[in-house]
Amino acid sequence: MTPVRRSGENGQPSYIWILVKRPFPFLPALFFCLLAVLRTAAQSQAPSSPPKLVISHLVGDLYVYTTWQPQGGSPYPANSMYLVTDKGVALIDGPWDSTQCQPLLDSIYRRHHQKVVLCIATHFHEDRTRALDFLRERGVATYSSAETYALCVKNHKPLAEHVFTRDTVFRLGNVRFSTFYPGEGHTRDNIVVWFPANQVLYGGCFIKSTEVGGLGNVADANVAAWPRSVRRVMDKYPHPAFVIPGHQGWSDLRSLQHTLDLLRAAPVP
Repeated sequence: MTPVRRSGENGQPSYIWILVKRPFPFLPALFFCLLAVLRTAAQSQAPSSPPKLVISHLVGDLYVYTTWQPQGGSPYPANSMYLVTDKGVALIDGPWDSTQCQPLLDSIYRRHHQKVVLCIATHFHEDRTRALDFLRERGVATYSSAETYALCVKNHKPLAEHVFTRDTVFRLGNVRFSTFYPGEGHTRDNIVVWFPANQVLYGGCFIKSTEVGGLGNVADANVAAWPRSVRRVMDKYPHPAFVIPGHQGWSDLRSLQHTLDLLRAAPVP
């Protein structure tokens, strides 16, 4: 409203109030509110980058740790494991993201007050072997099968310092765990690792998570032999409490059967 002066009685000024209408005075405020809502919605829908290193407690003294690398334009996770003992920590496969090697060692020491003393690579691909040089330079004893060692030499991958030629039982502190070669599958050299105290089977890339709908990288696979190799693992370890695949989630125990199902559906070269 706007006051307008006029002459009143006895020449005294008086005022009247005139209502002046302005077109939609609320529009600027409404515009900015709508803009804020749209900005918030866009931010909530934008893909967020995963953390570079995630450590998840599995059971007892066993932990799964996950690192990522770009695959097909998006970060893709790789799972590895570690075991804590009173004589140090054993890694089963190193980080895929080599920038996370030192953060992993630091995180383990802060959490458990133990140093990593041993690492086993479960096949020759870089998501399993990339950290071997780094670990060896820091005094960690690195191991692989003889077949993995030969394939690393052939494909110019980092090499383990120590080699085993058959299924091997390792003992660290008062904990035993063992490697098992089931036959060819994801690669010629893939092995699994069994932790009997907690009935945990680390399958690595030999086993496919129920969260994936395909076999992934089969460039070095023997798809024809892979089902027989999976059945050997199922026969040897019929009732695992956990099965850890090389990629994606591990909460579903049907990953062994899921791997067989994927193989049945896969074309055999």
